Amino acid sequence: MPLKPGDRERCATGVEGLDTILYGGIPRTNTVLLTGSCGTGKTSLALEFLIHGAIRGENSLFISVTENSEKLLANIIPYRFFDRTLVRSGRLVFVDMPIMYERLGLTKPDLSMEEIDLLVSALASLAKELGSKRLVIDSITSVCYKLKTSEKIRDFILKLSKALSDLGCTSILVGEVPADSTSYSSFGVEEAIADGIVLMANMERRGDLLRTLQVIKMRGTMHSRAKYVLDLTPMGVLLVPLLKGGSTQ
Repeated sequence: MPLKPGDRERCATGVEGLDTILYGGIPRTNTVLLTGSCGTGKTSLALEFLIHGAIRGENSLFISVTENSEKLLANIIPYRFFDRTLVRSGRLVFVDMPIMYERLGLTKPDLSMEEIDLLVSALASLAKELGSKRLVIDSITSVCYKLKTSEKIRDFILKLSKALSDLGCTSILVGEVPADSTSYSSFGVEEAIADGIVLMANMERRGDLLRTLQVIKMRGTMHSRAKYVLDLTPMGVLLVPLLKGGSTQ
């Protein structure tokens, strides 16, 4: 569909239901907080976003903060559309953040403002070198634990978002919150800075535990704020509207 005057170019996630919610996808160069509690499918959705990007010819970068990328690849849902040649060709790149910390000398539990600038510069340089148009950090919460204060977290995310946006890169920051949290982020800062918030959760219904997805905000586009039931399948993430009364369509 051709863009109308004033419309933002879209970065299609490849998840049909989500792209429909967002009227074509994430506005390109946005930084989106993909947040939720444990087991809600955040990493799977973020990976699918990158895989579809790589298939479309967009270099995609996954920065794993807590889990070894080899283990992550071994445990990936057996998506039928995932071809490991995307990794071998460099179209889809996985980087372990602990290795970056070590190479940059950022081994202390608390980073200074100067070290934050060094980390932002290193991440932006890597994205530029790889020509990345899509990037995922999983999880931003784990990075924030090394930043400690709201001021440092705000500084890091703002600077990183601008640097990646200037490169034409659309980014997803995976966040973690407790199941009973009323906030969209662990530190209360990430949600205010991000261009978009996609909330994933677990919902119990008639003894079953369902995964749900809801777009809370997304700058640069209209979008549905309805809650959807999410299912992880070999064909990818499937979304079904959650109707009033808790039933699905």
